[in-house]
Amino acid sequence: MANKVPRSKENDYTREMAGARRRFVQERTGAALEHVGSFSFDPGVLPGNVENFMGVAQVPIGLAGPLRIDGEHAKGDFFVPLATSEGTLVASYNRGMRLLSESGGVKTTVVEQFMQRSPVFILDDAKKARDFGDWIKEQFDRIKEVAETTTRSGKLINIGQYAIGPLRNLRFNYTTGDAAGQNMTGKATFAACEWIKKTYPGGANYILSGNMDTDKKHSRANMLLTRGKRVVAECTIKGDLLKSMMGISAKELFWSRQVSNVGAFLAGSANNGAHAANGLTAMFIATGQDVANVSESHAGVTYSQLLDNGDYYWSITLTSLIVATYGGGTGLPTQRECLEMLGCYGKGKADKFAEICAAVVLAGDTSLSSAILAGDWVSSHDELGRNRP
Repeated sequence: MANKVPRSKENDYTREMAGARRRFVQERTGAALEHVGSFSFDPGVLPGNVENFMGVAQVPIGLAGPLRIDGEHAKGDFFVPLATSEGTLVASYNRGMRLLSESGGVKTTVVEQFMQRSPVFILDDAKKARDFGDWIKEQFDRIKEVAETTTRSGKLINIGQYAIGPLRNLRFNYTTGDAAGQNMTGKATFAACEWIKKTYPGGANYILSGNMDTDKKHSRANMLLTRGKRVVAECTIKGDLLKSMMGISAKELFWSRQVSNVGAFLAGSANNGAHAANGLTAMFIATGQDVANVSESHAGVTYSQLLDNGDYYWSITLTSLIVATYGGGTGLPTQRECLEMLGCYGKGKADKFAEICAAVVLAGDTSLSSAILAGDWVSSHDELGRNRP
């Protein structure tokens, strides 16, 4: 076919094949793809990350920090790579990092972590579905054993059950080590479901994902039950620093928090803070995360207190933060370098990276919320965010 994208059965991951695909595009569209074709790494590292490789999307990376963190896993001053094309974003996060660091730093804690796959089994009626659920409870140890034969790091912790008519939705909850774990849990759950189908008396039909795991979609279930990592970042911000650096008082900030909570409630927002998705997306692009996971990862709850001494306690709880430091895109050359900047590349570093992500979100929320209240949000974007002829 004349319009078939060029491929090589022998080796599709070479500079020559990437060039052939760019020429294919140029012949049909006139686009030269000069910058798309400029990259420094060997395409041979890409199997498992992309198909029909033709080049790269170069996103500018800004540097923010230092951000002082006193967490269980992340400790010290961190300089954070933020990949973005939005002017003012890096400057704003940098300002928030300075405020939090000079207030003594951010405390961070990973409080829970699960990754799910949620198959649905279809029975004849509600009673048979209920009986099936009882059998699943009785067979948990065997189901766990079968699921874990497919993975070295995944561990099946429990299986939640949700009944709708003749359907039995099962939410398989795993820990997944330093991988995000969606593919890992999918493979493990498939093995478990095949065993269930063959072993359950009379058999049982199923669909591997009944959509209750809400993969790449926000859900209230994930906020309540945790998907990925549930991580908290908190800081007590000094009132005098709020005044000198942000131009607002703790009392004004607490007042505006009550007002913005109403707006978030009215909208049914996934996050009652300012803009968690901004910092997370910039970090995800820089460090090789699955960027689509921002749809779940940005969900969170801001909680604050106006203290008697004029200081301000501020926390953000990210309920569904899905990150990895091993596998996926984390090993690609650019992304690995950015993870190494944070001391977060490889096994044993996922909790550390999650804590840094949460601290960055808190820094961004403090800066933007203060800018809106102080009246310099629009002027800052006019000064730093204009890139038009």
